Amino acid sequence: MSTLKDIKGIIFDYGGTIDTNSRHWAEVLWSKYVAHQVPVDKESFREAYVFGERALAKYPFVQPGHNFYDVLAIKAKLQMEYLALQKKLPMDEALLQSYATKVADSCYEYVLDVLKVTRPVVELLAKRYKLVLVSNFYGNIQTILKDFGLFTYFDDIIESSVVGVRKPDPAIYKMGVDAMGYDAQDVLVVGDSFSKDVVPAKQVGCRVAWLQGEGWGGEVIDESLPDVIMTDLAQLPALL
Repeated sequence: MSTLKDIKGIIFDYGGTIDTNSRHWAEVLWSKYVAHQVPVDKESFREAYVFGERALAKYPFVQPGHNFYDVLAIKAKLQMEYLALQKKLPMDEALLQSYATKVADSCYEYVLDVLKVTRPVVELLAKRYKLVLVSNFYGNIQTILKDFGLFTYFDDIIESSVVGVRKPDPAIYKMGVDAMGYDAQDVLVVGDSFSKDVVPAKQVGCRVAWLQGEGWGGEVIDESLPDVIMTDLAQLPALL
């Protein structure tokens, strides 16, 4: 694996990287379904999760002023309504809202705990490197970063719903490199998704630190592709 000692700038992914420190959001949500005894099986949940993500990408449920709790509440409500329509949960509005609120509340608390680990890493690296964020998100990433005290650490933000390009299209990482103003080989990309972060970033010519964790499953993995592999974002500063 190559050295990262000579990099000049860092591109961070957000979801699954800064907010969950390597856990895919589907796994985080499912763990809260289990914790709050939402009576559905995992396959039904996966279908609801995919439905919700597609709906959020297609329709403007999330507005620029929504913070992360708002996003979680909207996601959970969409999932519960889908499960009810599929007859996996009772068509009881009060019950569905109760489940959605419990899941959103506990997911938000989870993120606040994770940020105690990941925010200091971003803060430290912002003192040493130019940072750019590249994220598939809903048009409100700036609100979320401000809410979580992260906004000032990034020199630029490339958000899929704003620029009209989504990962895994390598063009979004090319935008990140252009915003950085360095050669791609001098830029390190940090992300949790092998197919959406590692592969397109390498196609653009960046170096990559893969935050390997609890993924969605089904990806073809080539561990020789990333320059370094981590299991915790807190490991990153020592690698640089």
